[in-house]
Amino acid sequence: MPRLEIVDDGFRLDDRPFRIISGALHYFRVHPEQWADRLRKARLLGLNTVETYVPWNLHAPRRGEFRLDGALDLPRFLDTAAAEGLHVLLRPGPYICAEWEGGGLPSWLLTEDDIVLRSRDPRFLSAVDEYLGALLPPLHPHLGSNGGPVLAVQVENEYGAYGDDTAYLAALAALLRRHGVDVPLFTCDQPSDLARGGLDGVLATANFGSRTAAGLAALREHRPEGPLMCAEFWIGWFDRWGGLHARRDPADAAAELDLLLGAGASVNIYMFHGGTNFGFTNGANDKGTYRPTVTSYDYDALLDEAGDPTPKYAAFREVIARHAPVPADPPPTAAPKAAFGPVDLTLTGGLLDLADALGTPKAADRPLTLEELGHPFGFVLHETDLPTPGPVLLHAEDVRDRAQVFVDGQPVGVLERENHEHTLAFTVPRPGARLAVLVENQGRVNYGPGLHDRKGLLGRTTLNGTAPALWHSRALPLDDLEQLDLRPFDPARPPVGPAFHRGTLVVDEPADTFLHLDGWTKGLAWINGFPLGRHWSRGPQTSLYVPGPVLRPGANEVTVLELHAAATRRVHLRDTAALGATEE
Repeated sequence: MPRLEIVDDGFRLDDRPFRIISGALHYFRVHPEQWADRLRKARLLGLNTVETYVPWNLHAPRRGEFRLDGALDLPRFLDTAAAEGLHVLLRPGPYICAEWEGGGLPSWLLTEDDIVLRSRDPRFLSAVDEYLGALLPPLHPHLGSNGGPVLAVQVENEYGAYGDDTAYLAALAALLRRHGVDVPLFTCDQPSDLARGGLDGVLATANFGSRTAAGLAALREHRPEGPLMCAEFWIGWFDRWGGLHARRDPADAAAELDLLLGAGASVNIYMFHGGTNFGFTNGANDKGTYRPTVTSYDYDALLDEAGDPTPKYAAFREVIARHAPVPADPPPTAAPKAAFGPVDLTLTGGLLDLADALGTPKAADRPLTLEELGHPFGFVLHETDLPTPGPVLLHAEDVRDRAQVFVDGQPVGVLERENHEHTLAFTVPRPGARLAVLVENQGRVNYGPGLHDRKGLLGRTTLNGTAPALWHSRALPLDDLEQLDLRPFDPARPPVGPAFHRGTLVVDEPADTFLHLDGWTKGLAWINGFPLGRHWSRGPQTSLYVPGPVLRPGANEVTVLELHAAATRRVHLRDTAALGATEE
């Protein structure tokens, strides 16, 4: 594939005028066996390009490690896009936002107490240098300059909304060049942030989802010459726990796209296909109140979470056809979904009872954070002894993010960061009782100054005003549940507090389906060890998408972690999703 050129009046490719018509599709939010399907549907829409972020925190979950295989096989994704005849816009960060855990920044950066992320802090830039040095050389064959699909590479992400240090952006651009990126670079910012987020000699693009004429005018005022491009044309939005499911009228979004393409601009539709925040990977926002993002990243996109075309797909295809060639092939239709019915979860085991199989405790004079314990995701369990019986007031200066409190294994209360809760009163029944505080990382903040989001009990934690002299803290990453010794459920001795529940789903022919957790309260779910994500009865979503490739013919293992109490021991596999009430 030829190299992209930036000229005064736009883009050129193979010495011909070229308009980028792109859609966002994050490989890490889609099962790899479904990449080809989603990319084919991108081509059938009339797209000539797809865009993807690169999540540093997944590729390098611990310093010194780097993965580029399995679900993180980015070269394979690029090859698959090229085979479909699609170009690629690559956005490697280091910060990506994306409503993704920590904005893609790895949690191990936060083991440095005073590190300043997204800055010229030498410790941060050194880590970025290591990351790009591991990521980029394997991608060299995929650059447009080498005949590959990658047209351009982004420098940082919406930096103008965070800072104004042009020298920081220049340092990142220099690192990209030093590690072999010789295709055009670009920045993206909201219209009001273009001056702070731009860099001389680098293509500037704007992000917006409405007021198209004003957005393009702001971009042209900032850059009098060169291509006009909206690098994130927002056509939907993400959901948060306790909120509503976001929707945007397809006709309204399509009309804005028509204006944008009618102005001769290039576009990247955000999102073409949103996918799923599998496992613990959702991010959060904190603008005075912490708000974690849900598991589904459906985003009211052109393809829904399961990859099926929505009414917006048809509306956008019609608009694109007015401005560019669209394949003559018929548009895609919805893939079959399976309703496998109910599954009884007959095995169980209490999480606190199984703690020794899930993590190793470390002693200290204060609760240790998840980062200090060397794990990016999951839970951290803090324990200490209570020498004196009687009433106790627990005060936790900073709960990150949701703490369930137990005395001798019995639940006594919950403290939630979202509700700004810091104190809890309970009674100690005996000398030497065991206090356990199970803290859930509900997702690191992905936008704004709250990025330095360490997890666990931060600051000073006291009992009746006195800090215990000894704590035992252990990380519970929950990334390998095979070793759990779950036993048949005994109705005479049901588990108290958080517990794992497991059952068997028998499948003749695997297909996409949705795990519904009617009657369950809060926790996570897995099928065959694949982490489907979080569930929470507060909604909006009350089902979890199960990609067909996760299943296998015959017996399939379904595991649910319930953090509180469930009114049932049964889950349901249905052929429709339940993403919740909308804002309409």
